[in-house]
This record gives sequence, structure tokens and C-alpha cells, in this order.
Amino acid sequence: MSLTAKLASGSHVEMTQLVMPGDGNIHGTTFGGRIMQWIDLCAAMASQRHCRMPVVTASIDRLDFLGPVRIGEMAVLHAQVNAVFGTSMEVGCEVWAENPISGERRKCCDSFLTFVALGPDGKPARAPLLLTASEEEAARATAAQERRSTRLAQRPRRQDPSAPVPGDPP
Repeated sequence: MSLTAKLASGSHVEMTQLVMPGDGNIHGTTFGGRIMQWIDLCAAMASQRHCRMPVVTASIDRLDFLGPVRIGEMAVLHAQVNAVFGTSMEVGCEVWAENPISGERRKCCDSFLTFVALGPDGKPARAPLLLTASEEEAARATAAQERRSTRLAQRPRRQDPSAPVPGDPP
């Protein structure tokens, strides 16, 4: 396994889902949980494409629904690694609704997820460094670092590793 730095664009994944009645709710739109499932899958593929190792979802930092994806439309997802932090990677994912007849697209959702690369022993392993080749990619990496700092500052700290974290079930 090579830890050679890789271009951010090399992790890009586009995934398309036709929204069928079984994906929808009584409002004729896609269940939010189904969209979350597709986001997790698309982002996992992007992080795995970057590191070429198994990955696990560590967190979903932000998930904003901006509009619905209706039954009969296509959900088009785009994911790409924004930044690498040792063993973890932030992946951004956008969801667009596409009318299959007109081709019109509208942004419906965006999110940020963190994945951890796993080595052959199933433990966290270093992911390859990320190279940015455009101003947009560099800005995404900078914003990802700021979000990571916020996440880490908000994470509960354990004084005693065996002590429960507040909010965890007993």
C-alpha cells in the first residue's frame, strides 16, 4: 500500500439513483434517511478511492436538506475528499435532483462526513496526503481544517477512559 500523495480530484465519485416509490414518503418525496444512506455510500466510495483501504464512517458533521427529491426524479450525488488528517478524511457530498425529461437540476442537499482508513489489522491506518490542484480544492481543504477544529473542540473529553461519556447509554 502506497502513501504517496494523491490529487483530490482522483477521489471524485458521481452516483445516480432513480427515485422509485419504495424510496418515497407520503408526500411523494424521498425519505431523508434514504438520501442519508446514499450520501454515506457515495462518500465512502470517495474516501476509499483516495486511500485504497477499507474505511468506516466516523461522523456526519453537517447534513442540510435544501429541497426535496421527488419520486420519479434522479438523485445525483457528487462526493470528493476535502482534506486528510492522518488516518481520517473529510468528504463533502452534494445531492442534486434531476428531472429525467427536461434535464433540469436543482441542489437538494449537502453534507460533510468523516471517514477513517483501516489497515489490514482493522485498526486506523494513515491515509495518503491530499494534493489540491485548484483554488477551489485549496479552499475546500482550508474550510475542512476549520470544521475539524470545531469538531475536536466540541468532542467530549474523557478524564478516565473507562468512565461513560455524558449522553451515552449506561
